[in-house]
Parts: sequence; structure tokens; C-alpha cells
Amino acid sequence: MEPKNSRREEVLERLEEAGGLRPGATPSVHRSTGIPAADIYGVATFYHLLAEPDIDVRVCQGLSCHLANCKSLLEDFQGMGLEAAYTSCVGRCDLAPAHWRKDGKLATPAPFLGSIGEERVFDLDGGDGERYEALAQALDWGPDRVCQELEASGLQGRGGAGFPAFIKWNAVRGQAETERYIVLNADEGEPGTFKDREVMLRRPHLVIEGLAIAALTLGAQDIYLYIRGEFEDCRQALAGAVATARRRGDLDDSVHWHFVDGHGAYICGEETALLEALEGKRGLPRLKPPFPVEKGFRQKPTLIQNVETIACVPAILRKGGAWFRALGTTEPGTKLYCLSGHVQQPGVYEAPLGTPLSALIAAAGGTVGTLKAFSPGGASSGFLPARQLDIAMDFGSLRDAGTMLGSAGAVLLNDTVDMVEAALVQAVFFEDESCGQCAPCRIGTRSLRRALESYLTQGRSSGALDHVREVAWGMGEASICGLGQTAALPMTSAMKYFPEEFGL
Repeated sequence: MEPKNSRREEVLERLEEAGGLRPGATPSVHRSTGIPAADIYGVATFYHLLAEPDIDVRVCQGLSCHLANCKSLLEDFQGMGLEAAYTSCVGRCDLAPAHWRKDGKLATPAPFLGSIGEERVFDLDGGDGERYEALAQALDWGPDRVCQELEASGLQGRGGAGFPAFIKWNAVRGQAETERYIVLNADEGEPGTFKDREVMLRRPHLVIEGLAIAALTLGAQDIYLYIRGEFEDCRQALAGAVATARRRGDLDDSVHWHFVDGHGAYICGEETALLEALEGKRGLPRLKPPFPVEKGFRQKPTLIQNVETIACVPAILRKGGAWFRALGTTEPGTKLYCLSGHVQQPGVYEAPLGTPLSALIAAAGGTVGTLKAFSPGGASSGFLPARQLDIAMDFGSLRDAGTMLGSAGAVLLNDTVDMVEAALVQAVFFEDESCGQCAPCRIGTRSLRRALESYLTQGRSSGALDHVREVAWGMGEASICGLGQTAALPMTSAMKYFPEEFGL
């Protein structure tokens, strides 16, 4: 039972104010919130940025950064006398080998931005002069017409699942409960992915206007923006956009905007784990159903949308759902694709949804070396061989190929890469980022990582891999959330397409 009069939702904020898990932090937060000290300690140790407050520099060990020799970068920082350590991902895969320092020093250069096609939704390099005409249009049309236009657009969730956005919106509208919430999922943590970062930095008004339209349409009075802890510049851009829009009178003062920092837990990109974090708890995914549209934040109807998804909404209302649907090649709309790894110009590319990866690579100046394999949609999507380079980069085509578009974070690997080591990099990531709540994921991710390490240290004897397929099956069938359900895919796909490297 939660203690009476406790202030559970303030726990993470108070821990952040205390500088993380430092001496005296736990009892101090206990006194200010009423939450038991043991509970507070358990929450703090769940989040990397709170649990390890003394690390000066966090060096990314994700796949793109591994390919760019992140080990050497870590050693350089340690040689400077800094407290440096590996971390899972810092959302800067296009700038590999990447690092993050909370004090803002050691800044990284600007990323490369590109596009294919004449019509764009985001136009990331075109400025951000939005005047909230779409919000005015939504007010004039009313909720029914807004949702009809959203349905006509065919907009699918750009965070990874590809779920039709209008179904979520209508589900929240259909709830009898009138206390409702809008939540922005800006906890972009999938290795290979950095598109949301650029949308927030370069087109923050698109994000704010999309959220305001959602609040107006669904009758919500509170909007929560959950922003990755390493993305302080993104938070500043969004907060600045809200302040500007309010000053101009574009936003209704009756809607409350809440900015919440993430604290370094990849699992909080999963929508129910994010809700747990908002409520001041460890980010453990909830069992579904019920889904957030019915019982979300504070057990009330909640719309959760990814940054790219919600930023599409203003253009859909301004130019029409039919216009948006026609932009895609195989599925509706344009898409922001991230390219990193062995490519000449890593960056964010806006292109019609369904554009083949071969065309994206051409726009990025080609590969570095001879392409061997690629990960089409972040770590969770596994690997495909170079011969499938012309596959349409959309939700359906990649699903049919046994993988996923996910967050559209494509990592390219040339023929110098050992696929066993590439699979191990991904296995380490998933073991580190498993929340540990369910046994199939907690035990399975450790088992896969150990199997790969054993294979490499035992002279590449295939006997070390005897049970990985059974482990992968159990993880896929019994894990609570998508992390455990897909964590084995990098390994099983690499074994499928490159069996000779696994002694098969």
C-alpha cells in the first residue's frame, strides 16, 4: 500500500535535485515525499543517470560507436583523468564514436541532414516559423473532423510499432472517464536512432502544436513531455517553443505543460514503463490489457505518442489527410530515416515511406567499403544481408522479411565486420537494459550474451550455441514487453544469414 499523503510522483525529481544517489539523498527524499527509504533506493538504482552520478563522461558502446572504435575514445578520456565509463547509447549514433557529458562540455559537431523527394512534412533544415494555423483549424473543425482527417492520412506510429494513430485517438475519446492526459514519448534510446532529437531541436513548434491539437481534440488539460535525460538541449527547445507560443497567444492557458526528464533507462521508451517513471516508480512495463488509452497515467485515459508521430499532425490538418497519404511510396506519408555505421554521410533523411535503403544510401554518398549487412530499424530489428538492400523500408515489407522498421535507425556494416561480434554488441545492450521484471528476458538476455562470449573464447565451437534458439523462442513467447520479445533477433538473424561465421 502507498503511504497516505505520500508524494510518489516527486521521487525522481527530488533524486535529481539531490544529484542522484549520493550520501544522504535517500533519507532526504524520504522526508520530502513520504515514500519509504528502501523504495526510494530501489527507484534510484534502476536509472543509470541517478545510480551513477559521479561519472564525468559516458561513452556510447552501441553498434555504430563500436564500429567507430569507441574503446579508443574511452581510453582517451580516462587518460585525461576523467571518470569515464561505457553506456548503452547516447542518441548520437551519427556522430560516432559518441559521448555525453552532463556539464555540457566536449560538444559534438552538427549532424548531416538530407531528403529524397520534393514534398516534405518536416523540412528539418528549413527553419521553424510555424504560426499554429493547424491548431486554429482543429478548433474550427471539432474533434470528429480532426479524427476523420487523421484516419484519412493513414498515419502510423513512428516510434516503432506502426500502430494507426487514429485508433489511439478515438479510443481515448471513447472513454467515459473525462480526466485524460497527453504524453509525449521523447525518450529516444534505440541504438541507431536520432531522428526525434533533430525534430525537437529544429522543429519544436511542430511538436508543441501537435500536442496542443491532441489535447484539444481529446479533452485533456495536462500534457506531459517525457524527454531523454541526455537531451537537455531538446528540452530547452521545446520549453522555449511553449513560452513563445503562449506569449503570442497561440496556446490556450487552460492547458498545463509538464516537462519531465528521463534518467537513463532504455526500457522507458516502452509506453507503460514510461508511465511508471512519470508516476515516480521504477520503469517496469505493465501487463496489457488494460492499455494506456483506457488506464494510463494515474489510471486515466492517456494518449502516448512518439515525437515524429505527433509532429506529423499539424501538416495533416493544414494540407489534408489525402495529401499526407499520397506522399508515401508503399505506405502513407514521409518518414525520417537515420543512417549510421559504414556510410559516407551519417545523418537524418526525410523520404517517402517505403523508399528502398539503396536509395537512402545513395543520398548519403554511398557506403564506406563493401556493404555486408545492415540493421534496418535499430538494435531490435536484427540484421539483413546486403543482398536485401532494395527492400522497401516500410512497416509491412520488413515485417514480411522477418524483421521490422522499428524506429528506422539503419546501421550499415561493411565486410570488415565480424557478425558474431556485432551480435554480441547488441546482446550486451539488451542485457544491460533489461528491466529484470520477467524471467524470460532477465535470464534470456544473460544466456545469449554468455553463449556468444563462450563461442568466441572456445575457439568458435558451435556447441556453445546449442541452446540459443530455444532460449530465443522462450523470450519471444513469454516476455512481458517488446524488449524481451525481440532481444534475440540480432543473434538469430545473424545466425540465419551468416551461418558460416557461427560454425553452422
